[in-house]
Amino acid sequence: MSWHGPAWIADTEVRLHGSGRWEPVDGRYHWAGRIEPEPRIVRLLRSGRRDVVVRVGDRTAPGRLVEVDPWGGVRVTGVGAPPWPAEADEG
Repeated sequence: MSWHGPAWIADTEVRLHGSGRWEPVDGRYHWAGRIEPEPRIVRLLRSGRRDVVVRVGDRTAPGRLVEVDPWGGVRVTGVGAPPWPAEADEG
């Protein structure tokens, strides 16, 4: 199941579309998402910053900015509990 909504990264409000899964190979939860186009996040990634904290409401999770897609969105990934409510990933 996926999650969509507002999030904060580096003091910037963004729209995040994310989902996750348990990975049987390493036994950990992996999550990933797409940040809708936001010039400040693109600049952050292009400046060399990869490690970020993603906040959704009062939940936070360490994440990693990966790449800018052709439409200007930014892919973010993480391992461990996602920043969105856990029930969003139950299905």
